[in-house]
Amino acid sequence: MELQDTAAIITGGASGLGEASARRLAAAGARVALFDLAEERGRMVASDIGGLFCRCDVTDEASVEAALAAAAAAHGEARIAINCAGIATGQKTVNRRKESGAIVPHDLASFTRTVAINLIGTFNVASKAAARMVALPPRGEDGERGVIVMTASVAAEDGQIGQAAYAASKGGVASLTLPMARDLSRDGVRVMTILPGLFHTPMFDTLPPEVQVALGASVPFPSRLGKPAEYAALVQSICENPMLNGTTIRLDGALRMAPR
Repeated sequence: MELQDTAAIITGGASGLGEASARRLAAAGARVALFDLAEERGRMVASDIGGLFCRCDVTDEASVEAALAAAAAAHGEARIAINCAGIATGQKTVNRRKESGAIVPHDLASFTRTVAINLIGTFNVASKAAARMVALPPRGEDGERGVIVMTASVAAEDGQIGQAAYAASKGGVASLTLPMARDLSRDGVRVMTILPGLFHTPMFDTLPPEVQVALGASVPFPSRLGKPAEYAALVQSICENPMLNGTTIRLDGALRMAPR
């Protein structure tokens, strides 16, 4: 997919992996729209890159449709959809209350919310973006119409203790990749998923420096936290390489997560 003057949407684009991807694609000439709930930060990033901010709740169909319409009105229909919106949660399947010793199951509302944002929200945006892509004229010798990149996690394959909800949601995204790519193959739309390992996103800034160093040291090589710019570089490569389709890529420095 040629990036110059191509419209792209990026969920979770106000920070972290989404922001890095937005800056990378914009620098390569794409017209970028950021979909996020963080309005102040999102507008600042959009202003920096000459893009558009659209307030969007990925779990809400009307919100996604409105954001896609606004992005299309400003930049034309998107041929690139990058899905980075998501949350991280931690809770064991069964928990013992310290104060009472009572044994309680995983909070169902927390599990449901995690799946709703990470999996259903990703599918909501990807499917609605794809419906617009397949109506576009094909490009190039392969007749490509679009590319969708989704974000899972290494937790999809080696989820840790306390990651039942998170790993299930990201595992769903990983499992969605091939059937969605097959669904869209006749229409020239590619689908790929990245499984990041430990990346230095805003979530890690809440951890003490020594904890960040220890987590980075657990990565075989390079022994550090990943940089959002490295995720963004892979996003660009996926967009530009037409043979990347229907699979997942671990971006993790050979990390395999221990049980805890």
